[in-house]
Amino acid sequence: METTTEKDNILRGGQFLVRETACEDVFTPEDFSEEQKMMRDTVRDFIDREVWPNKERFEKKDYAFTEEIMRKAGELGLLSVAVPEEYGGMGMDFVSTMLVCDYISGATGSIATAFGAHTGIGTMPILLYGTEEQKKKYVPRLATGEWFGCYCLTEPGAGSDANSGKTKAVLSEDGKHYLISGQKMWISNAGFCDLMIVFARIEDDKYITGFIVEYDPENGITLGEEEHKLGIRASSTRQVFFNETKVPVENMLSERGNGFKIAMNALNIGRIKLAAACLDAQRRVISNSVKYANERVQFKTPIAQFGAIKAKLAEMAATAYAGESACYRAAKNIEDRIAIRKSEGNSHQEAELKGVEEYAIECSILKVAASEDVQNCTDEGIQIFGGMGFSEDTPMEAAWRDARISRIYEGTNEINRMLTVGMLVKKAMKGHVDLLTPAQNVADELMGIPSFDTPDYSDLFSEEKEMIGKLKKVFLMVAGSAVQKYGPQLEEHQQLLMAAADILIEIYMAESVILRTEKLAKKEGEDKAAAQIAMARLYLYKAVDIINLKGKEGIVSFAEGDEQRMMLMGLKRFTKYTNIPNVVALRNTIADKLIADNEYKF
Repeated sequence: METTTEKDNILRGGQFLVRETACEDVFTPEDFSEEQKMMRDTVRDFIDREVWPNKERFEKKDYAFTEEIMRKAGELGLLSVAVPEEYGGMGMDFVSTMLVCDYISGATGSIATAFGAHTGIGTMPILLYGTEEQKKKYVPRLATGEWFGCYCLTEPGAGSDANSGKTKAVLSEDGKHYLISGQKMWISNAGFCDLMIVFARIEDDKYITGFIVEYDPENGITLGEEEHKLGIRASSTRQVFFNETKVPVENMLSERGNGFKIAMNALNIGRIKLAAACLDAQRRVISNSVKYANERVQFKTPIAQFGAIKAKLAEMAATAYAGESACYRAAKNIEDRIAIRKSEGNSHQEAELKGVEEYAIECSILKVAASEDVQNCTDEGIQIFGGMGFSEDTPMEAAWRDARISRIYEGTNEINRMLTVGMLVKKAMKGHVDLLTPAQNVADELMGIPSFDTPDYSDLFSEEKEMIGKLKKVFLMVAGSAVQKYGPQLEEHQQLLMAAADILIEIYMAESVILRTEKLAKKEGEDKAAAQIAMARLYLYKAVDIINLKGKEGIVSFAEGDEQRMMLMGLKRFTKYTNIPNVVALRNTIADKLIADNEYKF
């Protein structure tokens, strides 16, 4: 059982902004246990054996092959990692479930989507909200891959506004069934599912209700044709039509009107798992790009030796490395919070729900950052391959197409950006995160005289950690003033929220990569971690630029006169390096390591 002191050391969601974190207190990929490494290698070997050599079949929309791979994953137990042992699962910890999601998703978005839809939104709602009878009846079948699940929420008129769905559930005259009628769209796994989580509205309820629906075409369920999509081509995606589909009343999921809550909490888990699903795709794209750049000779020189290519490889690697750092940091925070909840007597359901919900801000941050980084990574991969990158004969164009959906599902990145700031403000109002005191301290600092002393930066990352502290002041300055000015109406100023969210995202990602690398350097020595140190510094340098740009955008959008001038001066002060890093040298250090290893090997 955790002691009170240990509990206090675990940051609550959003507290990274106002509390300093020691590198020893973050979990990193270098901390994987032997069991976790074995699981990682098992998943990677499975994908390299069964999926990577058959990429062409996915691009040719071989839906049956996707189902076949999913069944094989079920036989290996990979569909059951997040399911407790009492329901036929492996009952693995949260970090391990992230690890499986990470490495199973890198070769093709079609498998990533099928796996995520089944193990996440297809199974977790029953596990987290179902009755004991529902869990015993359905979860073991889903855990083994005997049955596959899908999640029917989106409708033609209800996308980001999920609660506006028109699908109806009407109680039968004998009170034994609900009759569901309506249309759902973009339903992943619909073509081979056995079980559907369906959301519908009862009478004129304010909120939708969740139902567990067994797929039976004789029970008023009709599937549309497979959608023709830009990417994830062998992921089955269809419309689903319900015409007075009979669902036993005991198949209501949770309580009446609780569907919106189920949907939102399922998305919290989905978001961090989606971020993990973007990681191995980046590793594979980088490794393929390095191999090609080492082999491709122009002007009698491998193109890997050209500075323009080195810059691309280094930037791709730095964002992938930062993504790993932040994803596993948050995953362990969630795991620890779940453990605390269980030690206090919470059920598995309640512990997992509340554990993930605590870090909903971080889940949204990671979803946005990883999905945009994988898109940029694949785009640069195409560029490194040149004309061949545009050809279906190389894996780059498919990777680029598959990456594109990540910015849309599990809540668009625009929605997630606004959620990060909105949730943080709500936490502050509830007293869960004290933003008021540090925001006032920043306001007081702006009125004071800055120190002109030159600090001692002899310790590794001492200046970088000071810089992260200053970047947090930028957010507190901008967001604090915006909340003061607009109050509850802040949510109406979406462009300002988006700018503030970008600042928040870069702070979390940059801090995560600095802390991971500091921990590594203390263990392995700075010489062995030279490339990782360069990646951390490069990421921070880019983050400072983004925060400077977004901070300025936010300030000039709502402040005027003396207030604006003072805040812009503060922004300049808080984004100023004492020693600006040599960006070209950092990129060369990273690229040279990649080129020597002929792959992404961090």
